[in-house]
Amino acid sequence: MLAGSGTADLAYRITQVALPLVVLQETGSVAATGLVGGAAGVPVLLSPWWARKARQWVDSGPRLAVVAAFSAMALATVPATAALGVLQPALLVMSGLLLGFGDALSNPGRSALLADTGDRWGPDKAVVLLTWQDGLRRIGMLIGPPIGAFAIAAGFTDTLLWIEAAAVLVAGLLACTVKAERAPQEVVAPSIRASLQGRPDVLYGWIARGTGCLTWFAFTLGLSVIGAQRGQPGVYLAAGMSGYGVGALAGTAVTLAVIRRIPPVPLAAVAWFVMGLCWIGMGVWTTPAAVTVLAALSGVTVVLGIAAISMLITRSSEGAERRALLSGQSVVVSASSSAGLLVGGPIIAAVGAEPTLIGAGALTSVVALGILLKKPHQPSQIPGQVRNLDHHAA
Repeated sequence: MLAGSGTADLAYRITQVALPLVVLQETGSVAATGLVGGAAGVPVLLSPWWARKARQWVDSGPRLAVVAAFSAMALATVPATAALGVLQPALLVMSGLLLGFGDALSNPGRSALLADTGDRWGPDKAVVLLTWQDGLRRIGMLIGPPIGAFAIAAGFTDTLLWIEAAAVLVAGLLACTVKAERAPQEVVAPSIRASLQGRPDVLYGWIARGTGCLTWFAFTLGLSVIGAQRGQPGVYLAAGMSGYGVGALAGTAVTLAVIRRIPPVPLAAVAWFVMGLCWIGMGVWTTPAAVTVLAALSGVTVVLGIAAISMLITRSSEGAERRALLSGQSVVVSASSSAGLLVGGPIIAAVGAEPTLIGAGALTSVVALGILLKKPHQPSQIPGQVRNLDHHAA
């Protein structure tokens, strides 16, 4: 599962450099560059209503592979229509919607299966596996964008989109041997809202992370547009994503030691406060070198914030309830990221990429600071889970 997750994410990071350029080339519209990602957030945003039972169905590797095949088909729509010369905004939206249905089920499903496996290993091993998954994602951030930039320079822009679709399919096949962790038939699938009851710290963590995801478009789309406008397509985004990946890998190396010593909510708030300051810095000092350094700093802190939220979830829940919380986290991340992408293109087109980076950074830092200034919260203790929490703390 880790190998499949890492493979698919590496392909995504490579393609992330190419997709805006393909859309810009085929449609000639800056505002259309975020349509796929933006539309993908709609099914995820609505998943608390339509996916309550469906997300419990994705409880084994073979079922995860079925969802991966569906997502691969959605991804292949963009390069297929581009090759035929019929790529239109409506097709970008359709591809994004289909991809969103797959993401709403596969992302929390994979994380829940990893966490369940960690539980069988021992105390706190669930967060260890989730941290490994996040670490592989950081490696993709480090090496994916430069590969994408080189491939674009060599004329393989459209080919990269086909590679991502194939990688997602391979990731599903690699998970086929993972056994199910099924709840008893009499267990009612919990809602995300019900699973949040008694866990205010998880909600605070989601607010901080959701705001950072909402403004993420300023980093990805903004740097892509800056590079295209300055005659260096892919260079600025590759510098930023590579720097972010280096910093995140450094953060991953110390994650477990840090999150066991610092309260999770303040740690998450500080993480996204610093990220916001880095966005502001990129808007002021927009050079590849400055972007690399500031992105690396943000990568160090954000990975700590993500791990802090994962520890809150894995320590206070299990089974169907944990799957619901991980689905809720996926909703927050995907929906807020997609909302940012939907409005990001028009905002950048209206005010410019550099001012957008500054404004997005300011918003992220203000929200995180508001959470940080609130009275510190201790990790939630849920009835029936106190014994497990004491065991984990031993």
